[in-house]
Amino acid sequence: MGARTVYKIVSEKEWRAAAMAGRFDGSAVDLADGFIHFSTAAQAPETAARHFAGGHDLLLVAVDAGALDLRWEPSRGGDLFPHLYGSLPMSAVKRVDPLPLCASGQHRFPDMDA
Repeated sequence: MGARTVYKIVSEKEWRAAAMAGRFDGSAVDLADGFIHFSTAAQAPETAARHFAGGHDLLLVAVDAGALDLRWEPSRGGDLFPHLYGSLPMSAVKRVDPLPLCASGQHRFPDMDA
């Protein structure tokens, strides 16, 4: 796929634990599914609305897609989503931004790379 950057929405608590461990092994959902779920810039807002609605203390982790062995697999409506079967090394992380809620109840995203 052509995305240079993929995104992971995580809680601050999950990310603090990952930073201390030096890698992110996944959230509870990721661990149950056997892979880490990522989204492209175009997919991330819908992912937030569907799976993190009203969620506070969330972060948007921007990851270098080229640094990972991603599998692009079908999900919602046949869209291909990036999945990582393994741990996310901190060396692949480009940046981490807060993902606050707006007055409308939707998350406010920072500028994202494609």
